[in-house]
Amino acid sequence: MAAGEYVSVHSQADTENADLARERAELEADPAAELRELAAIYISRGVKPDLATQVAEQLMEKDALGAHARDELGISAAISARPLQAALASAASFAVGALLPLGVTLLAPAPNLILWVSATSLIFLAILGSTAAQVGGANIVTGAWRVTFWGAIAMLITAGIGFLFNAAV
Repeated sequence: MAAGEYVSVHSQADTENADLARERAELEADPAAELRELAAIYISRGVKPDLATQVAEQLMEKDALGAHARDELGISAAISARPLQAALASAASFAVGALLPLGVTLLAPAPNLILWVSATSLIFLAILGSTAAQVGGANIVTGAWRVTFWGAIAMLITAGIGFLFNAAV
């Protein structure tokens, strides 16, 4: 999980770096066009044209690449991709999330272990999905349903593959 997260977020960081390099080259090649482009962004957001040009000029004087990164590309230091941080968060989440089903395996009767682990895992997913939705201010039912649904699909696919290869599940 952590390795996948690292690779995914690192790819995002690579894309951001390529976008910044392209923007840096555009600023060096044609700063006047980049000024017009930045002003047009502010105009599209409702700023009057004269003021938009003034804002663009002032921001470009201070940090042209930063202004374009933030307002044209949507990249800022606060939301830029951090692969290692994402990998560590994923590893921690995975480890903590695995504790609940592991606890069930210790307590559930052996003959019905798969049923117990599957059912309680879906319940745990529903609880975690609703909690995440509540913390994020989203619809709790939708959050619980989405996480539980896709968790069930993942479980079914995993069990299906095990069945196809005659593996013990």
